[in-house]
Amino acid sequence: MEGNNLDAAIESLLNVEKQYRLAGDVAGTRKAAVDIVELCFKDSNWKTLNDQIVVLSKRRGQLKQAITAVVQKAMEYIDVTPDVDTRIELIKTLSSVAAGKIYVEIERARLIKRLAKIKEEQGKIDEAADLMQEVAVETFGSMAKTEKIAFILEQVRLCLDRQDFVRAQILSRKISPRVFDADTTKEKKKAKEGDNMVQEAPAEIPSLLELKRIYYELMIRYYSHNNDYLEICRCYKSIYEIPSIKDDQSKWIPVLRKICWYLVLAPHDPMQSSLLNATLEDKNLAEIPNFKLLLKQLVTMEVIQWTKLWEFFKDEYENEKNLLGGALGTKAAEDLKLRIIEHNILVVSKYYSRITLKRIADLLCLSLQEAEKHLSDMVNSKALIAKIDRPMGIVSFRTAQDSNGVLNSWASNLEKLLDLVEKSCHQIHKETMIHKAVLKA
Repeated sequence: MEGNNLDAAIESLLNVEKQYRLAGDVAGTRKAAVDIVELCFKDSNWKTLNDQIVVLSKRRGQLKQAITAVVQKAMEYIDVTPDVDTRIELIKTLSSVAAGKIYVEIERARLIKRLAKIKEEQGKIDEAADLMQEVAVETFGSMAKTEKIAFILEQVRLCLDRQDFVRAQILSRKISPRVFDADTTKEKKKAKEGDNMVQEAPAEIPSLLELKRIYYELMIRYYSHNNDYLEICRCYKSIYEIPSIKDDQSKWIPVLRKICWYLVLAPHDPMQSSLLNATLEDKNLAEIPNFKLLLKQLVTMEVIQWTKLWEFFKDEYENEKNLLGGALGTKAAEDLKLRIIEHNILVVSKYYSRITLKRIADLLCLSLQEAEKHLSDMVNSKALIAKIDRPMGIVSFRTAQDSNGVLNSWASNLEKLLDLVEKSCHQIHKETMIHKAVLKA
C-alpha cells in the first residue's frame, strides 16, 4: 500500500473503516482509523492529516473508541511538526474534534494547555489566559488529581501575569488547601467501567508537595498585590512546613526570615498574635538570632524606640528588600514604622487608664497631631477602646467587653437600681406611718 498514491491508499482504508464501523467491530474500526493517520504522517502531509482527522470524526455513527484512538495518535505527532504554524493548526484541529466529547475531555484539556504555552512564548499572555479559562477541569472525573491541580494553577498563573487579580482569586478557590495533605496512593485507579477509570498523570506533572509549593507561591503573588501581610505570612508558613524545605537549612532559613518580616508587618489581631507566639517557639529561630530578638520585642509589653530599632535592623531590611519586592520596599518600611507605633499605643493602653495626649506623644516620639491620628485609626479599626477629651487633652482607655460581660454588668446595674427603689419605697412608707401616729396622738 505504501507504493500507491496517498489519496488512493486513504480511500481504500476509508472503505475498510466503513465496513468495520457498520459491522460494529471496535478493534477493526480503531485500527483502520489509526492507519489513516499514520499514513498521512509518514508522507509528512500535514494538511491531509488535519482533513482526515475531521473526516473520521464526522463519519456517521462513528465509534467513540475510534475517535479517541485518532486523537491520541495525532497528539504524538505534535512535537515533530516542522514549524509552529503547523503545530498550532494540528492542535486547533484536534481541539475542535475533541470539543463537546466527554470521552476525550482530558486530551482536549492537554491540547489547550499546549496551545496556551505556545501563545505565551509568543508573548500573547491575554490569549493564553483566555484559552486556559475555557476548560473547567474540576468537573473531569477521570483526570488525575495532580493533573487537575497543575492545570488550575496554570490558569491562576496566567491570570496573575495579565494582572487579572479578581479572576485569579476565583480560580484559586477551586483548590482547597486540604487537598495537599491527602494521600495520593489511595486515589481510585479502577472503576466498573473502563471509560470512568482515573487516568495516571503525565510524567511532567509535578508531585503533590511540589504543587503545594507552587500554589502558595502564586497566592503570595496575589496577596502581595493587596499588601495583605498576614496572609502572605501564612503562605510562607505553609511552604516552611513542606518536608523538602524543612529538611534543607539553605531552603528554610530564607523562608523563616520572610515569615518573621511579614509577621512584624501584619496588623495586630488574634491570628497575628497566635502566629507570632507559635513562631517564637520554633527551635530553628535560634539560627537567626536577630529575628528572634525582633519578635521578642513585639511580644514584650514595653515601648519600642523606633530610631534604635531601625538602626539595628536596617541592614537586615536592606538585604531582604529585593526579596520582598522592589515596589514593596518603601511601602513595607512605612508599614513597619506604623506597626511599631501601634504596638507602643497598645503597651500604653495596658499600663494607663487615663493619660494626657501630650504624654502619649512624648512616649511615641510623635507630634500631638500624629499621636491623635494613630490613636483614632486604632479605635476605628477596633484594635482598642479609648475616648479622647480634646479640650482637656486627656485619653481614657478601657478594656473591651464581650457580649456576656455587657449583659452581666447591665443585669447588675439593674439589680442595684431596683434595690434603691425598694429602699426608697420602704423609707417613704415608714415616714408616712410615723406621721399618722403623730396626728392620732
